[in-house]
Amino acid sequence: MLSKIDVPSCNFTGSIPRSMENLTQLIYVDLSMNKFNGSVPFFSMAKNLTLINLSSNLLTGQINSSHLENLTNLVNLDLRFNLLDGTIPPSLFSLSLLQKLQLSNNQFSGQLPVFGGISLLDTLDLSRNKLEGPIPMSIFNLKGLKILSLSSNNFSGSFPLNSLQQLKNLSSLDLSYNSLSIDYNTANSSDSSFPQITTLKLASGKLSRFPDFLRNQSKLNTLDLSQNQISGEIPNWIWRLSTLFQLNLSCNSLETLEGPLLNVTSSSLSVLDLHSNQLQGQIPLFSQSSIYLDYSRNNFNSSIRTDIGDFLYFAVFFSLSSNKFHGIIPESICNASNLQVLDVSNNSLNGLIPRCLTAMSGTLAVLNLRRNNLSGTVPDKFPEHCSLKTLDLNGNQIGGQFPKSLANCTMLEVLNLGNNQIADTFPCLLKKISTLRVLVLRSNKFYGRFGCPKPHGNWSMLQIVDIALNNFSGEIRGKCLRTWKAMMGDDDDAMSELNHLRFGVLKFTGVYYQDAITVTNKGLEMEFVKILTVFTSIDFSGNDFNGSIPEEVGQLKSLYVLNLSSNALTGSIPTSLSNLRQLESLDLSNNKLGGTIPAEFANLTFLSFLNLSNNQLVGKIPSTAQLSTFSAASFTGNKRLCGIQLNISCNNPSESPDAAQKAPNKESGIGFDWQSIYTGVGFGVGAGVIVILLILWEEGRNWLEDSIDRILLAILPMMGFTYKTRDEWNEEEEEDFEEDSTYIMEDCDIDENESEDKGFQGTYCVFCSKLDMSRKRAIHDPSCTCHLSPRISSSSSSSYSFSP
Repeated sequence: MLSKIDVPSCNFTGSIPRSMENLTQLIYVDLSMNKFNGSVPFFSMAKNLTLINLSSNLLTGQINSSHLENLTNLVNLDLRFNLLDGTIPPSLFSLSLLQKLQLSNNQFSGQLPVFGGISLLDTLDLSRNKLEGPIPMSIFNLKGLKILSLSSNNFSGSFPLNSLQQLKNLSSLDLSYNSLSIDYNTANSSDSSFPQITTLKLASGKLSRFPDFLRNQSKLNTLDLSQNQISGEIPNWIWRLSTLFQLNLSCNSLETLEGPLLNVTSSSLSVLDLHSNQLQGQIPLFSQSSIYLDYSRNNFNSSIRTDIGDFLYFAVFFSLSSNKFHGIIPESICNASNLQVLDVSNNSLNGLIPRCLTAMSGTLAVLNLRRNNLSGTVPDKFPEHCSLKTLDLNGNQIGGQFPKSLANCTMLEVLNLGNNQIADTFPCLLKKISTLRVLVLRSNKFYGRFGCPKPHGNWSMLQIVDIALNNFSGEIRGKCLRTWKAMMGDDDDAMSELNHLRFGVLKFTGVYYQDAITVTNKGLEMEFVKILTVFTSIDFSGNDFNGSIPEEVGQLKSLYVLNLSSNALTGSIPTSLSNLRQLESLDLSNNKLGGTIPAEFANLTFLSFLNLSNNQLVGKIPSTAQLSTFSAASFTGNKRLCGIQLNISCNNPSESPDAAQKAPNKESGIGFDWQSIYTGVGFGVGAGVIVILLILWEEGRNWLEDSIDRILLAILPMMGFTYKTRDEWNEEEEEDFEEDSTYIMEDCDIDENESEDKGFQGTYCVFCSKLDMSRKRAIHDPSCTCHLSPRISSSSSSSYSFSP
């Protein structure tokens, strides 16, 4: 008969076969580290079963007393790393032979029952669940307990640390990250009566002092008292614990170190975390075998000792960030040949970047020199097999050109050179680094076109681009955006990869270095101490870009922040921007954008910051629920824009966009009154058509002249004028023509030259006359009189003289 099932790590899927419940001779079942789903099977028929290991699967549902029925010989129950929920059945703690109970990393809830009848239990791991309430004091009745882990739950109430004296076999205790108040009373304890503990983790336990019994611990390997309320000085005896390998005192209110610190350099301490305290003076260095050293976020205010590298030969992580260190970065730092993370950001360091520092990036993964006073250039010494993933030099006084050898760092994810004085064109050499996620060149002296002459390489992971406040010019070429696949994913793609940008330092302990960055979001500078892999941002503001906004921007559907302000962009706002459904911040202010605001912006339901001010936008602001939430500041400086946000009614002609268009556009610098031009052209074309018709169409011409005669004969006599019709003028013209003909015949023999030299003599008459539209007769005032004329040359104007 089958008695043992041992198939761990076989990548099995589906539910555990129910036929297994009928196996009566089972003694050992190990199905761990597969992908089984469904509920936990009932093994009640296997009365001799001693071990059940179903850990690291996808099991769901609850555990009830029926699962445990008849399992009186069970010694080891391991259900860790599943999705089990509900309460822990009290009958579980009545199994008299049970020694190891491991239910961590599930979703169990409720309170713990009273412990009883399991005096052989040596391992109890209930960490990382949703358990709550007080820890029952009956737990101290488990005299054989060696490992107790209740961390990362919601336990509350007090826990008397002095009661550990009852658990003589205890070697590991983890109560971290609950809502407990850990009490320790020196008067009620004897150091010698405490068990010899190897691992003690009391993080976030509201502890106010160092437990004195620790000074006599001869086997203590790991001590975590972080995120407590311990103040004052760090006792000297803590450095003399000969077996101490890992010490975490971070996030307290510690100020000094008790001296003297002599004869402690032989300590076995390899992992020391003192970050986020108030420590000052020189940093303590106790061992040349240290692996992890974090002194960040304190008040250390000295220079970095020149021999620092001698203490970092084995170090993989070294951080002095956010202190008050001054002076130079010592060359000896390059002796730390195994260093993976070096962070000296946010200090007052000056001088040059050591040339050897970039050369050692064959092992270095994170180099953070952010926010110091470093000068000079970036040493162009990045090795051929560069392993850098993060390079952050933001906020210094570094000048020169972009280092060309940085192209060797093909694993680079975060490049932040912002707020320096680097003068160069866009670094096209980066286009082959497909791992790049964050590119910040903000506030330097970069110039020329954005992008490269040839198409970009595969920047499919790029999620943050900040090139603001430089001298980039030309158009924003849409083809440069087409490979930014990380900004094009939909909601499901983004959430499926939700994580932070981080670098695993001590993977066996789950220690990571978190990348941080400052971005301009919603009009404010925000520092992200953790960069979500789904956060996306583009900031091209404060440059000299011109032309239109490329339509390709609308393809970046997972974009959260878009800032194109303070450029010289023209054209209309692309309606494709309405495709950016995840957009939370949009700034297009201080450009020369025209046209109307797209009504499709109503689709941007997550938009919480909008700035379209100081452009040349026209028309009515769309009346949508989303846009109505923004104040006038989002739209000011657009003289042809109207809407309720600006308190300008589009129905009032004096305030409407149409009325505004009648006035010349003084702001744009173009002095044309287009409305007048259009009107003049219209009248001119119409008049030309009428004149042509009158010339070619005789019947129409005669009808028009007769109509004008009738109108003028009715109006002018009432005003004291006389008027002769066309027919009357024709009759007089015929009589004059006969007289003129006779006169001409009589004088035809006169010398032509003589007639040219004669002056005109006699009377002339002044008329108040105006020609009619046909320019054939005059409307005149008969009261005008004749006068004696002076001699007038025949070369003068030959205007006709009409007699009254």
